[in-house]
Amino acid sequence: SGPAAQRPSGPAAQRPSGIEFGGVGHHIPHMRLTRIYTRTGDAGETALANGERLPKDAPRIEAMGSVDELNSLIGLLRSALDPEAAPAATLDGPLQDIQQRLFDLGGELALVDRPLLTPAAVTQLEHWLDDLNAQLPPLQEFVLPGGTPAAAHCHLARAVCRRAERDLVHLGRTETLNPVSLTFVNRLSDFLFVAARALARSASAVEPLWQKPEPQT
Repeated sequence: SGPAAQRPSGPAAQRPSGIEFGGVGHHIPHMRLTRIYTRTGDAGETALANGERLPKDAPRIEAMGSVDELNSLIGLLRSALDPEAAPAATLDGPLQDIQQRLFDLGGELALVDRPLLTPAAVTQLEHWLDDLNAQLPPLQEFVLPGGTPAAAHCHLARAVCRRAERDLVHLGRTETLNPVSLTFVNRLSDFLFVAARALARSASAVEPLWQKPEPQT
């Protein structure tokens, strides 16, 4: 039983990736996983959707990994939201949409020269960000990550979002990327920062702020 028992016979069994491409969906070709393990990555390489093989520490794969980690952390953040409390009750929908768009970004990285993110995704993100920020007082000092479990998860997602952006910038030095994707990830880190502030203030009117050290005497 298990994945090995579901291994296909015939031509499908010869596909080293264990992934089959079907009809075209809304954004990317439909992919059906026929096997969980394929043994083709045991030597430190992996395959893109077009069949090209790359080392697992290649810049494109590093960027894909950071985007995947970011998406997972946003899923963790969503699980920490209190559905009965504001602003958590209004954040879950936008965060779910953001997860979908991050999956699109992962698809862009796997399907070379196939842009999936559009300017509309950035516009929507900016709309959510502006609405959320309008409910907060002006920032007077640097914010410490923390405040509530949900806010702390949000700050962690923000930090990984910045890393994903750095990975994309690094990849973009040698390869052509969809410029919308870089803008989206940059704006997403701003959104997550503002969301973390809102979540921290939902439990207390006082945000955890950096305190300047006292002058030495």
